[in-house]
Amino acid sequence: MTSAHILVVDDAADNRAILRDRLESQGYRVTTANDGEEAIARVKAEPPDLILLDVMMPKLDGISALRRLKADPDLPFIPVILLTARSDTADVVGGLDAGADEYLAKPIDHLSLVARVKAMLRLKRLQDRLLVQAAELAAWNRELESRVAAQVGEIERMSRLKRFLAPEVSAAILSSPSGEAALLPARADVAVLFCDLRDFTAFAELAEPEDVVRLLADYHAAAGEQVFEHGGTLERFAGDGMMVIFNAPVPCEDFCRKAVALALALRAGVGAVLERWKSRGAGLGLGIGVAAGYATVGPVGFARRFDYAAIGNVTNIASRLCALAEPGQILISQRVAQEIGPAWRTNPLGEVGLKGFSRPAIVYELAG
Repeated sequence: MTSAHILVVDDAADNRAILRDRLESQGYRVTTANDGEEAIARVKAEPPDLILLDVMMPKLDGISALRRLKADPDLPFIPVILLTARSDTADVVGGLDAGADEYLAKPIDHLSLVARVKAMLRLKRLQDRLLVQAAELAAWNRELESRVAAQVGEIERMSRLKRFLAPEVSAAILSSPSGEAALLPARADVAVLFCDLRDFTAFAELAEPEDVVRLLADYHAAAGEQVFEHGGTLERFAGDGMMVIFNAPVPCEDFCRKAVALALALRAGVGAVLERWKSRGAGLGLGIGVAAGYATVGPVGFARRFDYAAIGNVTNIASRLCALAEPGQILISQRVAQEIGPAWRTNPLGEVGLKGFSRPAIVYELAG
């Protein structure tokens, strides 16, 4: 370990020599100064670990030099031992008041010198350690503040995204280092569910706009909770219509079964809401269509607004099945019927022509 550096300040050359010899014999590195002004210059050039400072000196006395050293904010903590030849306590009191940490009376006793120097150097090491720890603590606090700010920002971003996107989509954006790049267009095998309200147009024609909005709010609340509970990605609300995607952007097992389970939950949950609205003259029902197949999934829109969507025949088939469904009916494609197996009872409806498709599709009704 590097030996401590001690600055001896005394206008008497003999005193400086005696102190240098005694301190160097203890292994310390010693430099000297003739007066207060020279001492200040040496301290600024190379701050020592300890200063032995004579009080009575020409040019700038010890107490004046001490006040200037202690008032300098650029200097680190340096303990100071005053050296005084006066017998009264005025010098000692004045020196301690100016910032001295200890004093020695001349002539200086060797054992007292060694003991006080060791004590002051222990104090310096402790102070240095505290400064290092304070700096480390400040750095940790800054890191903690940065992490907390980042987490708060992420929570705020997630909250904003959840207003427009399904939790799976917003989580995919936030968890990816590249953000929205996680949602770049890709080919995926998906299940798509469409549902909308039967006779909604007739109801909206006769009802007050406020009642239409309240009905949609009840419908969306009941349906939306079921979508999130079953792990679907809500692609969009469109008036009384709704589209849900399974297996994108977050892959999931048995996505056809999950889509069918959601269809049954929607029929029950939304059905209960519509039953309450019957007392207000709203004779509405829910039609649902589910299909499975490959689609291109990813963002659609323009620079200032994107939606997450599935593009492909599977989307069109699910939409056409929904349009064909009677109130309370769930129609599913042949692929979905094959995937769910005997877990749910299905009724084959045979080949059904779907609007916009040149060939009929084999359609099943989900019984329960």
